[in-house]
Amino acid sequence: MAGNSSFDEILTTTLKNYVPKLTDNIFSARPLFYALTNGQTIRRVSGGAKIVVPIIYGTNSTAGSYSGTDTIAVTAQTGISAAEYDWGQYAATVTINGMEEAKNNGEAQIIDLLEGKIFQTQETIIENMNTMFWADGTGNSNKDWNGLDLIVTKPNTSLGGIDPTGAGNSFWASTETNQGGALTAAGMATLYNDVSVGNDQPTIIITTQALYEKYEALLDGQIRYTDTDVADGGFQNLLFKGAPVTFDGACTSGEMMFLNTKYLQLVAHSDVWFKPTPFVRPTNQDAVFSQLLCYGQLTCSNRARQGYLFGAT
Repeated sequence: MAGNSSFDEILTTTLKNYVPKLTDNIFSARPLFYALTNGQTIRRVSGGAKIVVPIIYGTNSTAGSYSGTDTIAVTAQTGISAAEYDWGQYAATVTINGMEEAKNNGEAQIIDLLEGKIFQTQETIIENMNTMFWADGTGNSNKDWNGLDLIVTKPNTSLGGIDPTGAGNSFWASTETNQGGALTAAGMATLYNDVSVGNDQPTIIITTQALYEKYEALLDGQIRYTDTDVADGGFQNLLFKGAPVTFDGACTSGEMMFLNTKYLQLVAHSDVWFKPTPFVRPTNQDAVFSQLLCYGQLTCSNRARQGYLFGAT
């Protein structure tokens, strides 16, 4: 196929201009995305061999009352460490073949064609990334990013280089509750309280549609409250002890995730976050393509504030 530099330039410029809208559409499309990015909480990191996340697991033993000329403790403190996460990579390719190019010669037609391709790519990324963030990171030969099935539902699995089963590492385990039957408000309350300390409480509860409807039925005859921010994001929700309860099709049957997103952070590389490459023409294909590249990782700085209820019907 003969090269058309004008065509390629229009494609590259249009895709570059569309990327901010693309990322907005992606990270507002599912409850988990919304919870992780609400308030623009994506952390931008410019580089590094690892993503380092500070964690606090102990108190300062020097804090305390004293009288007059008492000696004030100056003991060096432990209790501060760091979890280290590997960078994850993600990509999607936008391809336009020669026949599509020939049928869309005008600039307006080119832009319309590309927007259709971008929409297709966007919807695919939404579904695939959402599935990945609910999984355990072992997909695609361990190339997938961390997900809730690793961070939350496998409390005894190493995360960020820290083994929760090691001596003194019990702070690095999430909390689990086996409902073992019909969902109850009491079971939900116990887990909610177990992962709460003072006013540091779950910020969102995500479950399946079936369990969401079971919780809705538990409220029969009661006043039903919703979180207006989550509702404005387009997601059905009902409050439980101040936390919005909503549902996601990727959640495992019988489970409820009690998440404190204060400690769950999506980290993005500041230079490569849905970064489009220029459209190029392979020597052996009648097509042009651009790749959307993304470096990042889903991290956690406090597993103890995360919990899940399972075995519910």
